[in-house]
Amino acid sequence: MRSRRWLTWILLGFCVCGLAIGAEAALGHDSPSGAGSFEPTTTQADAFDWQLPSWVPRPVVPADNPMTAAKVELGRHLFYEPRLSVTGDFSCATCHLQHLAFADGKTLPAGATGEVHPRNSMSLTNVGYNSVQTWANPLMQHLEQQLLVPLFGEEPVELGMAGRENELLQTLQTDSDYQQRFQTAFDDVNPVTVRNISLAIAAFERTLNSFNSPYDRYRYGGEATAISDSAKRGEVLFNSERLECFHCHSGLNFSDSARHERSGFIEIAFHNTGLYNLDGNGAYPPDNIGVKEITHEAADMGKFRAPTLRNIEVTAPYMHDGSVATLEEAIAHYAAGGRTIETGPDAGVGSQNPLKSHFIQGFTLTDAEKQDLLAFLRSLTDETFLTNPQLSSPFE
Repeated sequence: MRSRRWLTWILLGFCVCGLAIGAEAALGHDSPSGAGSFEPTTTQADAFDWQLPSWVPRPVVPADNPMTAAKVELGRHLFYEPRLSVTGDFSCATCHLQHLAFADGKTLPAGATGEVHPRNSMSLTNVGYNSVQTWANPLMQHLEQQLLVPLFGEEPVELGMAGRENELLQTLQTDSDYQQRFQTAFDDVNPVTVRNISLAIAAFERTLNSFNSPYDRYRYGGEATAISDSAKRGEVLFNSERLECFHCHSGLNFSDSARHERSGFIEIAFHNTGLYNLDGNGAYPPDNIGVKEITHEAADMGKFRAPTLRNIEVTAPYMHDGSVATLEEAIAHYAAGGRTIETGPDAGVGSQNPLKSHFIQGFTLTDAEKQDLLAFLRSLTDETFLTNPQLSSPFE
């Protein structure tokens, strides 16, 4: 985990300005970067065909990484390219499978060298709308920046290319197809660079957009029968003060860490949900202490970002460490106001965690209400997103 943090600082010289952490909802602002301004622009995005419904705003696009079809297609190839790994058989897509909404279905993933990671592979659904990337790093606000971590990070190893930058570039430079694709996408004298790899993959990731679920067709498309009556009742429950779900899973992307071209401000939020309470004082397992790893603030123990709930049906297991296997178990966790673990090294009563969000108070549901809530969550599954050939591997 140390290398994740220091790699960000060393490679990008990233600094955070005006970022407030520790409150239940923290507001952050775009910050300058050594790899470019990363200031949002909408003018340059106008020329790109986003293929979004009319009611959906476009993602924020950095001024120094405008969207083009050629760049996106190059990024798609690189996203699925196993030669970006030290073993030659591991790619971004290994841990982000399209049919699982670009999650991987595993409790914890393993990198190219077999090293098991402490955190679950998060779905990339609508990743371009995130105001902050990864589970618990408030500094990681841009896709261009984040890509360097799996590519070069060492603790844990993911793609494992640290110290092999020249080898990586030579592999791509001697491939005639990639030569042409890089030249078309960037029109530079020497277009095959680490920077351009990150720009291209980030551009592709901004097209991983999912807004055609049955719920979208019902709520925004005017199709009254697109979801069941049970799902409609579940929506009411989800948005009730009784369950409090909507406080952390709200808005366009069902997350309170989101931004888009119409955002009046950028919201970045992290929450402790009472998943652990190892010592009675709120401790989490030492390899997963949340935002505290970055801020060193005691109050940030166990705080993680609330992920999108879009396609939640296919992205099990859940939570930052994949320790909740099913949607039913996730609902039970929140209904209890925190998880109780009876025995073992992680034993503790999460509902008594003193650092827990005040939104996690617990609730009761009848069996019928539970089925209604599940029906609503399942109505967020977008089958077109899971099968869209434009997002699939170009090598198959």
